Amino acid sequence: MPAARVSAGLLLYRRRGENLEVFIAHPGGPFFKNKDDGHWTIPKGEVDGDEEPLSTAIREFREEIGIDLDPTGKFIDLGSIRQKGGKVVHAWAVEGECPAGHCLKSNTFQMEWPPKSGKLQSFPEIDRAEFFDMETAKRKFKSTQIPFLERLATALSP
Repeated sequence: MPAARVSAGLLLYRRRGENLEVFIAHPGGPFFKNKDDGHWTIPKGEVDGDEEPLSTAIREFREEIGIDLDPTGKFIDLGSIRQKGGKVVHAWAVEGECPAGHCLKSNTFQMEWPPKSGKLQSFPEIDRAEFFDMETAKRKFKSTQIPFLERLATALSP
């Protein structure tokens, strides 16, 4: 049996008064163009070889969102989940902001589109990313990743 694929990602959060907001991403590409609720995710990517998962998470955040985070910041380990396809995802949360006027700078991937056309097109890995309150984020998030939101809320509760 092949080993499960392993990814790592970050859940950026901020406080707005008494409210907690999280920064989540909408996948790019034609399959997700008209899909919203239940499809958003933490910015994440596959762990390369011997790379530490937290290092992967920080690198992927930079590649998918375009924001460099301080690797010495206070990261909250949110554990891991297994997605429906079998991929294991490790996550950390870190408090931060998306700089004012920041434009999403996601890396891209290529795929044949339309199918069987023989034409390769490039698409951003992430086409949108924004802060949402926890209730909205739970609606937008992939169901398998909702435990990350719950673990963050628990970690930050007094």
